[in-house]
Amino acid sequence: MTDRLAELSAAGVAVWLDDLSRVRLTSGSLDKMRTEQHVVGVTTNPSIFQKALSDADAYDEQVRDLAAQKVTVEEAVRLMTAKDVRWACDVQRPEYDRSGGVDGRVSIEVDPRKAHEAEATVAEAKTLWWLVDRENLYIKIPATMGGLPAITATLAAGISVNVTLIFSLERYRAVMDAFLSGLEQAKANGHDLSKIGSVASFFVSRVDTEVDKRLDKIGTDEAKALKGKAAIANARLAYEAYEEVFGGDRWKALASAGAQPQRPLWASTSTKSPEFRDTIYVEELIAPGTVNTMPESVIVAYADHGETKGDTITGNYEHARKVFADLAAVGVDFDDAVKVLEEEGVEKFEASWKELLDGVGKSLKAGTGV
Repeated sequence: MTDRLAELSAAGVAVWLDDLSRVRLTSGSLDKMRTEQHVVGVTTNPSIFQKALSDADAYDEQVRDLAAQKVTVEEAVRLMTAKDVRWACDVQRPEYDRSGGVDGRVSIEVDPRKAHEAEATVAEAKTLWWLVDRENLYIKIPATMGGLPAITATLAAGISVNVTLIFSLERYRAVMDAFLSGLEQAKANGHDLSKIGSVASFFVSRVDTEVDKRLDKIGTDEAKALKGKAAIANARLAYEAYEEVFGGDRWKALASAGAQPQRPLWASTSTKSPEFRDTIYVEELIAPGTVNTMPESVIVAYADHGETKGDTITGNYEHARKVFADLAAVGVDFDDAVKVLEEEGVEKFEASWKELLDGVGKSLKAGTGV
């Protein structure tokens, strides 16, 4: 029987799970995915935790204890999510050790309401790093304009970072610059660069959702022929930028000091349209040194019928550029599309965070389960 996820891993793609819950931890599901499905990392976000804490009674005992201590709602949320992430870090620790600190990472996100406030974001990143207290942790920071200096400052403090909500090549280059600056400062501050990890989470399927909506509105045959092409082209050109930056002299100086590269991570990889193959955002984005974080449904689908066709990125840069030329020719303003996506991304996480706070607040007041 073909082990398709093993083939994907062998092609250089780290398989990460985009999900976490107390039930997944207590049941042993996460560890089983690690040992049987090659899952070597975990990502979370406010929406994932909002769902986890709203549809399970696994948090009842902790909620009762926190209610008895009369903690604030925000403190309760952080303690509950930190417990899950710390536990997941321990489950993933064998992968962290096996890979020399490259994989086996688990992410926890800063409060999305602070996405545009650099100083507040750095302060929370330091608090979360202390609270979870695991060296295979990633602190997730959005790639907003306010987030960029926070990324640099957090890395400079020796804290590993998962940069999230990247949609455009321009912003991705700014993220890589923030990463390099952060490591340069970390080195000057005396930190061991080999212990500082980072990934840059480049969102995929949401790009097609927004661009395809615009193509449908344009309505011409030429426009409709471009549906489902923008996201993959965008990600492929991001990998080209990654190769350029991490092949340069600035990076080589850091690498010689023991630094690990900031790997591109493909996020939002479940298809949103039934017109597309359910594994397309995995199959078409295979290249060495990448991460693909997937919901369990995509991992299961790939294990069943995914096709690992070797490197599907580096030979397709010119084709990707043509896609963007064609999009411009039919009237798609891609810069505006990614601006909308970033704004919506922050808003969605803020809404999930508010729902999370509201739900936990009611539970604390009742002194019973979530």
